[in-house]
Amino acid sequence: MDSDTLQVFQSELTCSICMNCFLDPVTIDCGHSFCRPCLSLCWEEGQTPRSCPECRGLSEKPDFKTNIALKRLASLARQARADHDHSSEEQICVTHQEAKGLFCEADQTLLCGPCSERPEHAAHSHRPIHRVAEESREKLLKRMSSLWKMREEIQSSLNQEAKTTQSFENYVALRKAMIKLEYQRMLLLLREEEQLHLEALDQEAKEICEQLKESVFRMTQQRESLKEMYRELTEMCHKPDVELLQVRKEVDPQTDLAQMQKPQPVNPELPSWPVSGFLHVLENFRVNKVLSQTMTVHHAILNDASVLFEDDHPRASRQPWGGACVVSWGTRAFTSGRHYWELDVAQSSSCVLGVCKSIFTSDTSINISADEAFFLCSTKMNSQYILSNTSPPLVQFVKRPLGRIGVFLDYDNGTVSFYDVFRSSLIYTSLPSAFSSPMIPFLCLKSP
Repeated sequence: MDSDTLQVFQSELTCSICMNCFLDPVTIDCGHSFCRPCLSLCWEEGQTPRSCPECRGLSEKPDFKTNIALKRLASLARQARADHDHSSEEQICVTHQEAKGLFCEADQTLLCGPCSERPEHAAHSHRPIHRVAEESREKLLKRMSSLWKMREEIQSSLNQEAKTTQSFENYVALRKAMIKLEYQRMLLLLREEEQLHLEALDQEAKEICEQLKESVFRMTQQRESLKEMYRELTEMCHKPDVELLQVRKEVDPQTDLAQMQKPQPVNPELPSWPVSGFLHVLENFRVNKVLSQTMTVHHAILNDASVLFEDDHPRASRQPWGGACVVSWGTRAFTSGRHYWELDVAQSSSCVLGVCKSIFTSDTSINISADEAFFLCSTKMNSQYILSNTSPPLVQFVKRPLGRIGVFLDYDNGTVSFYDVFRSSLIYTSLPSAFSSPMIPFLCLKSP
């Protein structure tokens, strides 16, 4: 084949993308042919819809079969070009002045015919360069096919991941809206519960106030009745002896104090309304084993001489606790954040618990200053329990907690709250006041 014919032959078998002989050629819908790798990379970098790199005609099929006839012709074109290139100086054996047309598998070198028969190469396998090159191309094409298949799988995963990302972002936005709506609904329900709670408190307080007024009225009437009887008896005492003896039998039954019923005072006690969900929220701030030090003392001075109740309360105690007391406190002091813990006081007749600034102990006594001490106190007097708090001293007219009492320290906002865990209700929460020192958990249990 002359050079002009060879040139025309090779031009017809040249890919218009890479300008080289076809490599694994494919023919698309419009009839033009291209190397599969070139077309794959071209369509990868381009945008859909896919179009022919030459005529821009649209191609509907995503993949094409190898044009076997064109592939064989391309192989012949490469071989013809290789035969033509053998005449170049670098392809001529210097020793024998012949074209190097053979490839030594063992030495991986190019040889001419006479060189392949020399002793150092005679035992080796020699094959035509074109055949070895075509086999290498096939191996590379297979590897390229595997790589491209893997790349398409990754691209498919990327597309799916992009869809998942978008779906996830949309879901997050939707979930935010759902959460906001749920909290708004819960706030509405809590406001309704709050209104019912306050209304019930007003009604209960009104009834208790009526009972207190009625009790005051009855006591006042009985007091005046007793005063009148006292006056009558005084006048009787001034009567002459004979007259006194005549009326004594009629008077004695009326003045028999053993038969008179003394009015019992009203014990005002508000019901403990549960607050929905607050214990679940407090669990997020729970700390365990807050009390790490324990001792038994026989002299406990709490809050400057144990002022546990209002100053004008008739049962207020201004004396230090006597008898045996078990005192526990934490070695860890809180200086920030929110902290919640629960303490079981069911087995104690009287108790004091909360947080304080500092604790002073000796072998048998303990003393806590009133400066920054927030305590809840349950004290048994006669047959009744008095519930009160310190800072400021205040009696709590609610039911005595059964079992555990929850303590919530909000250091940053300067508040201490106490909860009846069994009833899921609030006992007392202090007014906000900035803490100026670390706060230590504290518990004092008096023996029954």
